[in-house]
Amino acid sequence: MAQATIGIIGGSGLYEMEALGDRQEVRIDTPFGAPSDAIVLGTLDGTRVAFLARHGRDHTLLPSELPFRANIYAMKQLGVKYLISASAVGSLKETVKPLDMVVVDQFIDRTRSRPSTFFGDGIVAHISFADPVCTALARILANAVESLNLPEVELHRGGTYVCMEGPAFSTRAESHLYRSWGASVIGMTNLPEAKLAREAEIAYATLALVTDYDCWHLEHDSVSVEMVIANLKANAINAQKVIRETVRRLSENPPESEAHEALKYAILTPLDRISPAVRERLQLLLQKYL
Repeated sequence: MAQATIGIIGGSGLYEMEALGDRQEVRIDTPFGAPSDAIVLGTLDGTRVAFLARHGRDHTLLPSELPFRANIYAMKQLGVKYLISASAVGSLKETVKPLDMVVVDQFIDRTRSRPSTFFGDGIVAHISFADPVCTALARILANAVESLNLPEVELHRGGTYVCMEGPAFSTRAESHLYRSWGASVIGMTNLPEAKLAREAEIAYATLALVTDYDCWHLEHDSVSVEMVIANLKANAINAQKVIRETVRRLSENPPESEAHEALKYAILTPLDRISPAVRERLQLLLQKYL
C-alpha cells in the first residue's frame, strides 16, 4: 500500500492548499479500527504526501476520543517514514506569544485514559523515549520556519509540551504548576502520537502553533474557544507555507533517523512465543524482525 513517505497530521485546512495536486481520498482499515477520517493523498511540488485531519474534517472527535493507534498505523501502512504534527497550543511563557511557532523537543504526559502503545496482549516492548521527537526532522522543520521570515511569527527551537487530557482547558492553579515545571506550551494531542510513531519506527516532529496565553496570564483574557479559533485561522496560511517548505527540504535530503530502528532492541518477548493473532495484528511493525 506504500504511497507516501511524508505524512502530516493536523487540521483539515492544511491540505486545502492550492499547490496540492492529484488529490485522492483513501479510507484505510487497520487492526486498531478506522483513523479519524479518510487520508488525503496528494502531490506537493512533485512529492507524494499523506494528510490526516486529526479530529475529523468537521472536528467531531474530542482529544480523548481520537483513534491514535489507528491514525499512526494507517500512516505506517501508507509507507510514511516522516510524520509532521501541526497542533494548536496554549503558551506557558511570556516570551512565547500567540501566533508564534514552537518546534518542541520534550513532552510531559498529563493524560489519563488513552491507549499509547501497540504492544501488550502477550508481547512486551519498551522503546527508548528520552528524546521523544526526531532531532533531524525537527531541525529541518525549524529551518523551514526560519527561512520563510513569516511576519509576526517568532520561531522557538525546542520547548516542552504538556499534554493534558481535556477537553476542558486548565485551571489557573494547573497553569501555574506547569509554568513552574519550565514547560513552554500546552495541548491535548501530541504525546500519544509521538509514542506510537516511535513504536511504528516513524520519525516524528511537532509544529506547535500558539493560539493564546494559557489562563495564567492575568493581563490577557482567559483562554476561550473563540480566541483559539480566531488564532487558528490566522495560523492556517503560515502553517501551509511551513509544511510546503518542509516537504521540499525533506524530499531533497531525507535524513537518517534513530526512530527508523526504534524496535531493534525494544522487544523483550521471544518472537517465537508471540501468538499468531498478535503476529498478524502487528505484522507491519514486526515483519523486519521476525
